[in-house]
Amino acid sequence: MEDFFNILLDEVWWSHHARHENGKPVSLWHFFTTDISATQTSRMAAASFHGLPACAIVNRPWRTACQEAPSRCPAVPQEKHMSLKTRGILVVVIGTAMGLSLSLGGGVLAKRDKLESGELSWEQARLFAEVMQRVKQNYVEPVDDSVLLESAIRGMVSDLDDHSQYLDAEQYQDIRISTSGSYSGVGLEVSAADGAVIVVAPIDDTPAERAGILSGDTIIAVDGKLVNSDNLHETIAKMRGRAGTRVTVTVTREDEASPIVFELQRESIRVASVSHEILQPGVGYVRVSQFNDSTANELSRAIDDMQDRKDGMLVGLILDLRNNPGGVLDSAIDVSDLFLDEGIIVVADGRTPESRFTRKAHRGDVLDGAGMVVLVNSGSASASEIVAGALQDHNRAMLVGTSTFGKGLVQTVMPLSKGRAIKLTTSRFYTPSGDSIHEKGIFPDVVVEETRKPAEISFHASADRQNDAQLQEALSLLTPKRVMQSKAE
Repeated sequence: MEDFFNILLDEVWWSHHARHENGKPVSLWHFFTTDISATQTSRMAAASFHGLPACAIVNRPWRTACQEAPSRCPAVPQEKHMSLKTRGILVVVIGTAMGLSLSLGGGVLAKRDKLESGELSWEQARLFAEVMQRVKQNYVEPVDDSVLLESAIRGMVSDLDDHSQYLDAEQYQDIRISTSGSYSGVGLEVSAADGAVIVVAPIDDTPAERAGILSGDTIIAVDGKLVNSDNLHETIAKMRGRAGTRVTVTVTREDEASPIVFELQRESIRVASVSHEILQPGVGYVRVSQFNDSTANELSRAIDDMQDRKDGMLVGLILDLRNNPGGVLDSAIDVSDLFLDEGIIVVADGRTPESRFTRKAHRGDVLDGAGMVVLVNSGSASASEIVAGALQDHNRAMLVGTSTFGKGLVQTVMPLSKGRAIKLTTSRFYTPSGDSIHEKGIFPDVVVEETRKPAEISFHASADRQNDAQLQEALSLLTPKRVMQSKAE
């Protein structure tokens, strides 16, 4: 591995400072796109391949020799088809990718007797260069080297799964804003599944929710441009933008024969993630629309407010997580901890020490053991499922509604240089009972089908006790039953 990186570094230096005898620049491009067998991957083979003295690549002192005899190493003009800067970037990209492939695939390579160490990586590097060369030479329009390289990086990350993503500086800023509870857009949480972009849930009181986009709708176009799961993140980026600008979102719906077109105006979405009210004496209702950095504090204040109005402890609480698409993992843990005195909240398992963890509750139940019901549906995803699973497994609350979405993966946002980042799936999470909910969801204790359309489950509207069958069932479970007795004569 060390030899490989030395070859890359030396080749970049040589491409800046050396010429063949006929004056043609030595190019990393030609180095990778010319056939090289596995036995030629040493520095000596690379040197002989270019007609250079063995010391040129075999060891670093050749640089000193060139510095002492500068006439042998005149400056190299930039080649028209690839800049020296880009050539250096290409070395880093290929070197990193190949180093990763060797570290991850070492066990496999060791089992292949006919494959010498590093051969697979050289083949992959050469393929990368060949494809890039063909694109630059033959694509219908000129494409800048930096655009191709960034696209390669995006593809490398997004091809891992539907949730991992490379973030440029603007996208990274958007994520930081959204987790803080404020951004500019239309207010949709979407996911990729089976080659389609599916609406997990519209965020309450946003342009998308007010216009009538529903959980389960399939987005087929944004501003007339067709979308699919391969450009999910581009789709999200197109729906966001400066407040006041307009965007067209086209969806298909299971019970509609023709696509539905929504004309939406982007706005600054400041999401208060918690709303609350008292439904009947002693029974509070809290709706959590998503999990951001302030959700646990908002929820705690909401409960305090309801208890102050009742002038004492609540006898029951309904926690409504329907159409809640998730959000920040730590926020879901903190919300669960509000209602638990002890025990595991969530277990995560990944490949690195940081991605393997167990989070437990701390003593102190804000309801002091009062009854709880959690409302869930197919729009309850990710962080919502962490809360629902923890409270169900500890018998702290009953779940009422329909099965949840089933997203049991944890993404970590990892900052990079110049304000960029990657959002990478790093863990699978498990409920306290050890169950993975990914692609399965959580089954409620009491199944009640929805009697209202998902769009009617609104953040700011009062709880609909007349038409919401799931809410009616929750109230029934929390209302003490009168026991009628007969007196024997």
